[in-house]
Amino acid sequence: MNLIHPLKIGSFTAPNNLVLAPMAGITDSPFRVLCLKGGAGLVCAEMVSAHALHYGNEKSGRMLQVNPKEHPVSMQIFGSDEATIAEAAKNAEARGADIVDLNAGCPVKKINKAGAGCVLMKDEAKLGRLLEAAAKSVKIPVTLKTRIALTHKELLGSRLAKLAEDCGCAAVTLHARAAVDVHSGAPNIEALSEACAAVKIPVIGNGGVLEADTARKFLEAGCAGVMIGRGAIGNPFIFKDIINAFEGKEPVSKSPEKRLEIYLDLIRENVSYYGERIGVNRSRKTAGYWIKDFPNASEMRGLFVRLDTLAEIEKLFAETLARLHA
Repeated sequence: MNLIHPLKIGSFTAPNNLVLAPMAGITDSPFRVLCLKGGAGLVCAEMVSAHALHYGNEKSGRMLQVNPKEHPVSMQIFGSDEATIAEAAKNAEARGADIVDLNAGCPVKKINKAGAGCVLMKDEAKLGRLLEAAAKSVKIPVTLKTRIALTHKELLGSRLAKLAEDCGCAAVTLHARAAVDVHSGAPNIEALSEACAAVKIPVIGNGGVLEADTARKFLEAGCAGVMIGRGAIGNPFIFKDIINAFEGKEPVSKSPEKRLEIYLDLIRENVSYYGERIGVNRSRKTAGYWIKDFPNASEMRGLFVRLDTLAEIEKLFAETLARLHA
């Protein structure tokens, strides 16, 4: 079985079937660019509020910006009103998104109180109306991202996948855990397999993919693609690592030297995109994922978080890399 292959989503085809998940505060433009360099076939932007876009929120508007370097990209929107969802989908299409995705799986209370995210799993009629509104408003493919269940009492994955298909969606991403699990527990591979068998559109499996073995299980269960979230935060090259593992090759990103080189690339992307002050500040948030597992890593982290300029950071990384190579 050829596990890595192009991923066709409606009229669009991604070069491979490994996808970066949308993650709030993480999958901004610089990170998406780096994940494409790291082998992702498709990258997804952090979710944007349709309601905020409707009322002209500047921050939300900026989140729809698409860097020419980050294609193919899926723009995720969330909301509870058909008119604003349709408007947001059109906005994403106009800004250059290749795909627009509707979130109906986020368990965050703030999102749920607004009638969006995983609470839409309780009202399939409403979710269907939102999906139809989005699908009818744009020419690019519309997809749904949801979960296999709200609680462990009832699996909903197959039914929600069929709903997405019937409402004009070109694909569905299923997080293989219940909403109550958030990000803990093993993914339910059997539930994914059942959903794959229930529909003709591609099902992309998501949840708990940290290495090639889990990705392989998803694909062998019938998933057309695999979406990776938290596993990519400290390793945007996890996509190439999985491809290499399937081909019997060594991973490209496991050594501390390679990890620091990739992190420095991300810092430079952040500075280029946001400017030096904001770019450096954003880079500090994920330092713990990158600067670890080598001698004096904690000392380097302590120095790094006190630096304010790219030149200072580049000097620190050069000195650390020289010691590691030695």
